[in-house]
Amino acid sequence: MMKVDIYQKLGLKRVINAAGTMTYLGSSRVSPRVIEAMNLILPEFVDMRELQQKAGSLIARATGAEAGCITASAAAGIAVATAACMTGSDLWYIEQLPDTASMRSEIIIQKGHSVSFGAGLAQTIRITGASCVEIGSATQCGCYQLRGAINDNTAALVYVASHHAVQSGLISLQDFCAIGAEYGIPVIIDAASEYDLKGFLACGAQLAVYSGHKFLGGPTSGIIAGCLPLVRACYMQEKGIGRTMKVGKESIAGVMEALEQWLQRDAGAIRTVEEQRIDYAFDFLKQFKGIHVERTADPTGNPVTRLKIHVHPTEAGLSAFELCQLLAAGNPTIRVRAHEADTGSFQLDPCQLLDGEMELVCEQIQRNLEAPVHPQLESTNPADLSYQSLIRWPD
Repeated sequence: MMKVDIYQKLGLKRVINAAGTMTYLGSSRVSPRVIEAMNLILPEFVDMRELQQKAGSLIARATGAEAGCITASAAAGIAVATAACMTGSDLWYIEQLPDTASMRSEIIIQKGHSVSFGAGLAQTIRITGASCVEIGSATQCGCYQLRGAINDNTAALVYVASHHAVQSGLISLQDFCAIGAEYGIPVIIDAASEYDLKGFLACGAQLAVYSGHKFLGGPTSGIIAGCLPLVRACYMQEKGIGRTMKVGKESIAGVMEALEQWLQRDAGAIRTVEEQRIDYAFDFLKQFKGIHVERTADPTGNPVTRLKIHVHPTEAGLSAFELCQLLAAGNPTIRVRAHEADTGSFQLDPCQLLDGEMELVCEQIQRNLEAPVHPQLESTNPADLSYQSLIRWPD
């Protein structure tokens, strides 16, 4: 059977993804085994509670947790985890949300962790009816501030493990969990893109939330792992606000297979291939005037090395932001890790590239450096650019 070119069939540009597991690019490549697992269950009927039970057993084995469940996404996981910490397994409370009368409803988060993943984390918390209490400043927060904010209305503490979050000057994970334990307040970890499936719970968190479609390479889904009473309360949100973000049988089966594959993977071999791609890009790009390249480690400790490219506009003839825009405007469109482009640099992530694609990325960078043009830019502010693209959709 001839393979269908989905780009051609749908009239889409081909995407070369040197940005990483980004939701706006479809997150990650799904393996044939994951696709097969989804295809096998799609035409069948299953008892969804039984399927979630099987998924929970696998999650427990993979994370060392007491229990686990699958959600529609990591964002959905944060919402239902927040709700669970307010309601427990009291179905009366579950059915009342987002009305939080007579419930503890304050969720404490460090200001430097109140980030946006395409939507604000604080809003994800607030849609449950909870109030989000931000402590400290964007770049500094102390244990005394966390202790001072905890009161009789505190339902949970949220800690964010992400490159988006401020990486210094804040309360450490260990201290954050210790203070939660000191006051008997559950800690929720937003670990959507983190490789470490065991460390957050081992540190004392009660719930850890992962994406099933980022590093795991599964379908769109989220994974909640943690202590049995709270995981049960998360699952019970299906009778309340969780109904609007329910997960399908195909996503559960797919992420279960993805999780099994993750546990069986040859991490060393994968890392070697990724490092070779970065080495190629480093050697190729270091020759060009106006840019400086360096290898950079993942800020949260994931075993990934990326190539950081600093662009000096006066020498290169264009800015980092302009170069990223030109790469994205081509066909195929090349997407890079551009969240720092407005400050003069961007990164190449090797994790989602196929053989030969890093070479194409480097060649296109070369073309733009050798014949620089200046695309028309209304703004270099990421929030404004996102707004502009949304307000014009679907044009």
